Amino acid sequence: MRSIWNGAISFGLVSIPIKLVNATENHSIHFRQIHLADGGRIRYRKVCELDEEEVSGGEIGKAYEDADGTMIPITDEDLAQLPLPTAKTIEIVAFVPADEIDPLQMDAAYYLSANGVPAAKPYTLLREALKRSNKVAVAKYALRGRERLGMLRVVDDVIAMHGLLWPDEIRAPEGVAPDSDVTVRDAELDLADALMDTLGEVDMDSLHDDYREAVEELIAAKASGEAVQPSESQDSGGGKVIDLIAALESSVRAAKKSRNEGEGEAESTEGAEGKEDMADVHPIKKKTQQKSAPQKSTPKSTGTKKSTASTAKKTTQKKTASKSTSSASSSASSSKGSSSAKATNSAKKQTSSSGSRSTTKKKTTAPRKRASA
Repeated sequence: MRSIWNGAISFGLVSIPIKLVNATENHSIHFRQIHLADGGRIRYRKVCELDEEEVSGGEIGKAYEDADGTMIPITDEDLAQLPLPTAKTIEIVAFVPADEIDPLQMDAAYYLSANGVPAAKPYTLLREALKRSNKVAVAKYALRGRERLGMLRVVDDVIAMHGLLWPDEIRAPEGVAPDSDVTVRDAELDLADALMDTLGEVDMDSLHDDYREAVEELIAAKASGEAVQPSESQDSGGGKVIDLIAALESSVRAAKKSRNEGEGEAESTEGAEGKEDMADVHPIKKKTQQKSAPQKSTPKSTGTKKSTASTAKKTTQKKTASKSTSSASSSASSSKGSSSAKATNSAKKQTSSSGSRSTTKKKTTAPRKRASA
């Protein structure tokens, strides 16, 4: 950044060489005056009132106009001979709490940059002293031909200076306050507090000039030959007599609604994500039934035990049959051998059982024949 003034900070017997840099910039869009008939630019020419001739810059000087209209010439040499100790010095005169400075006195803002390596040490000393004391420095300095009042404070790691208006340059607010006596009720104050709490805080960095952006879009549209659509005017309700309580209540409701809509969108997004996460989770019913099945109960009847045993036996036979079927598909030869062996065993069992049955019949029928004889 280009410096606009070089000098020093006078801090008691300490002198700190510094450069003055503009801390703010103007982003306003500037327009030129043109002749509507042909679009030619209108320029201002410096013309002498006496001979009506145009005068160049080298022929123009300064003068003070007295109350009766007399012009008193003042040259640069006259001003240079005046005793001005702050011509090249920012002279600190006091350190005061920041809340003692009236914001109405605030003017242009500047950054103070240490001018050279030797200035780094005293510059840092003043900066840290301001930080630790939680105070600001009140100083005098001269800029653009006049002595001014300034306030030095710390911004990040830089000493900033705000130009201040002199106390006698602040006008008293006479005739500005409402003439009539107005009484504000507690209910109105409560609603105003509720509206303030609902609106909450704002990030100052997010604020921008909407009007300047609209002007830039208008210029771009005209430059490209596009048709400019007139914007819809919004009725701000200025000048209308309104019910203050109703207006405050409506404002609170509108502010809460806008905030709840923003929070609701965030919650719906989180809820959708939660549902997607839970979609893959399923309860395992088999494990639940196995856990609930074993219960202690009173002894059951013999018939129930038999039916349970037969059911278990059938289940075991089914499992054995399924296993034998699966093993038969994998190895056919072994299954044939096992099946023939099983058939032979079953045949032997049937023969032995039939023999035992016939023997029993013979034993039982023999005595009957003897009785009949």
